[in-house]
Amino acid sequence: MVPMILPWQEAAWERLTQGLPTLHHALLLAGPAGQGKRQFAEAAAWRLLCEAPSPRRFACGECVGCQWLRADNHPDLLRLVPEQESEGSEEAEGKEAGKAKSHQIRIDQVRALTPVLAVSSHRGGRRVIIVDPAEAMNPFTANALLKLLEEPPAGVVFLLVSAQPMRLLPTLRSRCQRWDFPLPEADAVLAWLRAHHPQTPAELLDLVGGAPLTAAALAEKGGQALRERLVADLRQRPPADPVRLAGQWENWLRSKEAQGAGLDMATLVAWVQRWVTDVASVRLGGSARYFPDQARPLAALAGVMSVADALACYNEFIALRRVAQHPLNPRLMLEDMLIRYGRMLGGGG
Repeated sequence: MVPMILPWQEAAWERLTQGLPTLHHALLLAGPAGQGKRQFAEAAAWRLLCEAPSPRRFACGECVGCQWLRADNHPDLLRLVPEQESEGSEEAEGKEAGKAKSHQIRIDQVRALTPVLAVSSHRGGRRVIIVDPAEAMNPFTANALLKLLEEPPAGVVFLLVSAQPMRLLPTLRSRCQRWDFPLPEADAVLAWLRAHHPQTPAELLDLVGGAPLTAAALAEKGGQALRERLVADLRQRPPADPVRLAGQWENWLRSKEAQGAGLDMATLVAWVQRWVTDVASVRLGGSARYFPDQARPLAALAGVMSVADALACYNEFIALRRVAQHPLNPRLMLEDMLIRYGRMLGGGG
């Protein structure tokens, strides 16, 4: 099937198709995760490699190039993705059993492009390289890619997809033309969800910060039940015993329910931080962003805390998110987080 864009990407697509003759050799597609930047990059790659574009200016789906793309073996489309996403590759199959796959894009992957780009394209047209997510490159990998961007081979278009563009090297960003993809308007998102993912409740869209694809994927995996449990545990007043709740949450993270929905430590910490953000916002006279349906419990919690405690806890949770990806001890991580939360509400030690 020919990849299509999402409704809120029409303006970016118009920009792409109108600027094809003078398209920059490197585009940085930047914006929050979960709104379809990867889908846009795939549609753009198909359009650039299609040999007979349709009147709607999407790939035709019928030419030789599109047939190769449909079979996922077009020699002029290359993808640089983390090893864990490269399913079925010969290199992945050759890894030692049980060895964890890398979350990074490795420098060897970039170096392998050099001999490929040294020869002309197979169909006499453009070649496209998708780097997704671009922030998965470490500095060594990024510098290797920078060398290619500084002296780009003729007819090659790099599409860098990033939800955290400021993590990229400044020199790398300077070689790209940045295209911003802000989160779409709520009305457009809700209309799209009703049409394509009617099982996605608005509460999950709020929880993930308005990212429609993330909300839809979470709903399909039972995310609403996870959210309900989180809210039930956090809105207690007085707050639950942090040590006991940490033990329960540790078992929760190990459960099939949580693992099937992709609920890991980093995600759980992010969700708790968003709850704390809403409590702090209400205490400061604002409104809830991530849990607007919990206005009354949030107001009750905000009423027992000081402004200083609200701001301090908010800042502490920002720091916790930085280490949530690599907790040395999950149980201690959870206990520390919940003790901080309880202290904010006057119930922690």
